[in-house]
Amino acid sequence: LRCGIAALLFGVTILVRDPKQFRIRLRDFWCFFGTGICSLLFFTYCYFQAITIMDLSTAAVLLYTAPSIVMVLSLLLFHERITAPKLLALVLAFAGCCLVSLVGGTHRLSVLGVLYGLGAGFGYALYSIFGQVALARYAPMTVTFYSLFISACSIGIVFAASGADLPPVSGGMVLGVCGLGLFSTALPYIFYTRGLAGLSPSKASVLAFAEPMVATLVGIFVLHEPITLPAVLGIALIFAGIVVLNRRSS
Repeated sequence: LRCGIAALLFGVTILVRDPKQFRIRLRDFWCFFGTGICSLLFFTYCYFQAITIMDLSTAAVLLYTAPSIVMVLSLLLFHERITAPKLLALVLAFAGCCLVSLVGGTHRLSVLGVLYGLGAGFGYALYSIFGQVALARYAPMTVTFYSLFISACSIGIVFAASGADLPPVSGGMVLGVCGLGLFSTALPYIFYTRGLAGLSPSKASVLAFAEPMVATLVGIFVLHEPITLPAVLGIALIFAGIVVLNRRSS
């Protein structure tokens, strides 16, 4: 539903602004198969399996192995250099993510859960790789629309095959799903895809570490969760990693 609503929003926007952006060449379909199915569908399935088996914080940390995977794949596929600032930024941000997510409380671990978590990180990473190739040929709006549309269709097929039932429709459910479609799917994916158009995949993926930092700050200031020293240190490390990544060389 969230991918479908986001795809619908992008489709209407393209229809109003520039219908020519719907045009793609058949030989380039593999790029959108990669972003929509190899990345979004695979990532979604693995991540929700991981949080079913383990606690959310552990699954989140495993998901953020994605920037490391992007860095290695970018080296192999695009010959992008792994520089000292990139490595330092990655280490700082990942350490901050671990502090924010893992310190305190009890954590359920299992081999299957860890494999699903790493699978989610790999699927998440593939969006940067396939997206970079697609953006060399198409506008960010086109790439995001087809990625979400193909993902929504494929998830719909999996859902129908599973025989599961939709929950009863209510006003709160409709508002919640629309909010997920717009604020948690459409806007983040268009921003990230536009970021990929102007940044290397490894830089864009490390910048995504802002997500656990923002989630922690929202928890503190909106949900009135207690402020802990590990959370503050984790936020500081993530922010330091982002600063290191964006420092211009003298």
